[in-house]
Amino acid sequence: MAHGTESGSKTLRGNASQFFVAGELCRRGLIAVITMGNCPNTDILVSNVGGTEFAHVQVKTFVPGNRTCSVGEKAEKPYGKNFYWVVAGIPERDSKAPFQFYVIPAEVMSAKTLEVHKKWLETPGKKGQKHKPTKMRTVHLPPGKNRCGWSIDEYRDRWDLIENCVR
Repeated sequence: MAHGTESGSKTLRGNASQFFVAGELCRRGLIAVITMGNCPNTDILVSNVGGTEFAHVQVKTFVPGNRTCSVGEKAEKPYGKNFYWVVAGIPERDSKAPFQFYVIPAEVMSAKTLEVHKKWLETPGKKGQKHKPTKMRTVHLPPGKNRCGWSIDEYRDRWDLIENCVR
């Protein structure tokens, strides 16, 4: 069976990562509903079994072994205390690499993304040129750190953050 085109493969990996994240949340006794693109800032709506507390999850996907994950400028928005980013490492189809999940509160993602982008804009490029504003934002993946020294490694498998939010 063919793997599909590059963009098709990226879309399939992104879709798969939402299901893997939702599956893990369900495995932990929570209700996780994938919005299927119908909500611009929420890929997965999470609640407790009683439906009395909710969390919003935005999923971003990378291939384990990559150095960065693209998140876009909406990562700079704090959204609120019930909003989380899950940066999901989904291995290639025939890979033996493990899955990787980083559960990051929106407040943290926002502050770190803003800080790094501001520093990038202030830092001259390789040829001394001024960087131009862009909508692209990136998260550096462990073992790497961003320009400001932040590593998302402290958020690896921090499912408890979402669990505690909706309990």
